[in-house]
Amino acid sequence: MVKVKPFRLGVVEGFFGKSWSWDARTQYAQFLSGNGFTTYLYAPKNDDYFRKQWKEPCPVSHLDALTRLAAHYKGAGIEFAIGLSPFELYLDFSSAGQDALSRKLEEINAINPDIFCILFDDMPGAVGNLADEQLKIMDFVTRHSKARDYIFCPTYYSDDPVLETHFGKRPENYLEELGGQLDSRINIFWTGPNVFSKEFTEDHLHEITGKLSRKPLLWDNYPVNDSKNLAGKLHLAPFINRSPALKTLTQGHMANPMNQASLSQIALYSLGKLYQEDGINPETILEEAFSALCPEKIGNLLLEDSVQFQEKGLDNFSEAEIEALVTRYSPFQEHPMVAELLDWLNGEYAFDPQCLT
Repeated sequence: MVKVKPFRLGVVEGFFGKSWSWDARTQYAQFLSGNGFTTYLYAPKNDDYFRKQWKEPCPVSHLDALTRLAAHYKGAGIEFAIGLSPFELYLDFSSAGQDALSRKLEEINAINPDIFCILFDDMPGAVGNLADEQLKIMDFVTRHSKARDYIFCPTYYSDDPVLETHFGKRPENYLEELGGQLDSRINIFWTGPNVFSKEFTEDHLHEITGKLSRKPLLWDNYPVNDSKNLAGKLHLAPFINRSPALKTLTQGHMANPMNQASLSQIALYSLGKLYQEDGINPETILEEAFSALCPEKIGNLLLEDSVQFQEKGLDNFSEAEIEALVTRYSPFQEHPMVAELLDWLNGEYAFDPQCLT
């Protein structure tokens, strides 16, 4: 009998730009375990030791920090996943590439993650044998990794034409070849009809399930704010157009949060509640989130300003408005949400031009 995997609800630290601090990552274990989440994936785009410079050995201090983090999440009852983006390895998976991958897998095995993710997103893909080469790499990974579970992110992880604009034309039948030959136990990430999908319809999910020969694992790009159009906004609003029915249509739901770890919890709180209960009330969930996650005075201030933070954007604030907001929140700057807000107002979360390039 085939064992059915439980629905995976998690957070993927998978954005460009300023990444979270080690303290923030550590503290997230408690937030996730207390709000119905099962999984955390470490895959920040600015960790070059697991991305463009993946062939370089990780400093011992970096490996030690990740090893401690993995143990901390396991102790909290949360799956710890780590992502590797072996940049353009599929262009030449010769003995030299295999040796480099083997060395990196030894480092990752020492970290002892529950889940290993191979991520081929955001790199050139107009290669005729793309699926075949990536399948060879995935086979190599599963034979040399000690992880108990695996996730695969394809180069074309959405039907969004923006991917072909940046990374070349998707090879014909790429997704079908991947799905047909990849071990059925391996989850495949999918962001939906768009990179930033507003909703995941039943028809779309049935269609992609057919192409991948399995239900997709959603990589939901909300409340992330790392793109050029979003870097000046704080996404505090709850998840909308997401239904508890996704639990039967997908393998799981992984949300990509903002560069601001603490403030991301406001939106993520609603996602956890979505799957714990029969949907959420969007008119009351935001107030509930602020009440549950921060002191009353801070929650009331953030609730009053949440719409302008979400919709107006930092570039559209005048200097006088920014100064007034700094004055308004400075008395509470010791709170992590307020500290992030003040940093954002001071321009410390600038857009990373590597995003989708």
